[in-house]
Amino acid sequence: MPNIATFRFLLLWMLFLCFACTARAAQRGPFAMRISCGARQNVQTKPTTTLWYKDFGYTGGIPTNAKTSSYIAPPLKTLRYFPLSEGPSNCYNINRVPKGHYSIRIFFGLVAQARATDEPLFDISIQGTQIYSLKSGWTTQDDQAFTEAQVFLMDGSVSICFHGTGHGDPAILSIEILQIDNKAYYFGSQWSQGIILRTVKRLSCGFGQSKYGVDYGADPRGGDRFWQHTETFGEDSDRPRSVETRIKQASHPPNFYPETLYRSALVSTSSQPELTYTLDVDPNKNYSVWLHFAEIDNSVTAEGQRVFDIMINGDVAFKDVDIVKLSGDRYTALVLNTTVVVNGRTLTIALSPKDGSFAIINAIEIMEVIMAESKTLSDEVMALQKLKKALGLPPRFGWNGDPCVPQQHPWTGADCRLDKSSSKWVIDGLGLDNQGLKGFLPNDISRLHNLQILNLSGNSIQGPIPSPLGTIASLQVLDLSYNFFNGSIPESLGQLTSLQRLNLNGNFLSGRVPATLGGRLLHGASFNFTDNAGLCGIPGLPTCGPHLSAGAKVGIGLGVSFTLLLLITGSVCWWKRRQNILRVQQITARAAPYAKARTQFSRDIQMTRHNNNNNAENGPILLSR
Repeated sequence: MPNIATFRFLLLWMLFLCFACTARAAQRGPFAMRISCGARQNVQTKPTTTLWYKDFGYTGGIPTNAKTSSYIAPPLKTLRYFPLSEGPSNCYNINRVPKGHYSIRIFFGLVAQARATDEPLFDISIQGTQIYSLKSGWTTQDDQAFTEAQVFLMDGSVSICFHGTGHGDPAILSIEILQIDNKAYYFGSQWSQGIILRTVKRLSCGFGQSKYGVDYGADPRGGDRFWQHTETFGEDSDRPRSVETRIKQASHPPNFYPETLYRSALVSTSSQPELTYTLDVDPNKNYSVWLHFAEIDNSVTAEGQRVFDIMINGDVAFKDVDIVKLSGDRYTALVLNTTVVVNGRTLTIALSPKDGSFAIINAIEIMEVIMAESKTLSDEVMALQKLKKALGLPPRFGWNGDPCVPQQHPWTGADCRLDKSSSKWVIDGLGLDNQGLKGFLPNDISRLHNLQILNLSGNSIQGPIPSPLGTIASLQVLDLSYNFFNGSIPESLGQLTSLQRLNLNGNFLSGRVPATLGGRLLHGASFNFTDNAGLCGIPGLPTCGPHLSAGAKVGIGLGVSFTLLLLITGSVCWWKRRQNILRVQQITARAAPYAKARTQFSRDIQMTRHNNNNNAENGPILLSR
């Protein structure tokens, strides 16, 4: 029994922990990141105490004090600008962004010391797709002080780039990355992760003020949208209405519109029954139009009392719209959406009454539909980044972001084409001639598998020609002339069967020109090896000495090494023998005095013995007294 009780307790505890984790995750809410550009520390802005993170480690550029151009911009005191000397393109690269659907908003600014006429114009891209080009006069239009787009981020990061157009230095006040529902702004079968929706206009009609979602107390999963207030579409053409009544079915997924949005509206008049809104747009583009309704007029109490058609640029988009019937009740939100192609420069929305009361509308959203650009093959991007580092490319080249997209702003010197098999962009040409480049050519250049033309002539590049160049089978033109390349010409270049022009003149190359290259001259190829004092082996160059195969060169090298080893070994042995002889001589020299004394002593004893022997033969000596 105690075991059963313990098991039940553990089970209940685990359920409690799971519930707590779920509740904590629900409280955490969607991912939100706001950057105060140029700020050296985190900032909170009033009245909502919104947190803005400091700007550190995301990009280059220069931080400075800001001068905002619109009252709707966040009250931040700094910005970051990108002078042309740092290159035509500069990017914010932000990592650790969870996969999902995001609303990304970028506010522009002016440098505090700038004159009123210093209005920078530049392009903006997100994930390699250009979404917006600033238009002249944006500093005097409140709703043009920012751009906003709904984008899918699926690789854990986001790249937001600013491309100079020759009209001032891009200056960025803030960046917001706000997670929204994965199905937000779903508009039909064409909708996919490859679609970007850029906000063109978002209007709140009738009474009220321009507000953000946070000011409305809206659900943060809506992305904190900005709703620009309009009290009329035209003088005497409409009149505002508003109520305090609760609106049903407003803040629901996937779009989470604020309920307050539907408590005010514009209604047409008897003098002009048709309610018309006209907006200037860019021609030859697709636009997704979202129309918001709620029946808040007390004079309409049932179905059939207000019916109207909705026409866009003269074509009927929605026929017989009855808000009460379509929404199911009064004071209930209704959203209608359609996508249209606009050939001209205006988009006109007209609500034409048919039965009953006049036309009514609460809010309008218009978004440009943009196909996301395919990116460059990651392997080729890494190869170019290695090349950038090896050659020490100066900032003016602006090799930031994606090399091939947006197509309006490719990397300097890079030619791209779309590879149909992979649906990715690849590099098929690289022209960096006469750019004052130094450094060396890395082996990673061979990762540009689709390269057809490589021109690095007229620089100061040093070191050997990398042998892996011979693996780029598509290479047709290789021009490395007038640099400081040294060493021999790699045999691998002879494998380039597509090579039509090879210029290696004006370097410090040496050795025999590979026979495979020399033979190609008979097939119409154009090769230039002149001005390399050490090259030989083909007509026009000095004659080489006896040519040795690679195996012979290795054998000679081994033989020379063995001979040197024998000489060194013999020298060591001779030196050791000599040292032994010297040591013996030294010992002998030290022992000489002792040996001489010993020899003299032995000689004395022998003489004494000799004398004694003589006496014995003659008898004893007689002593007389």
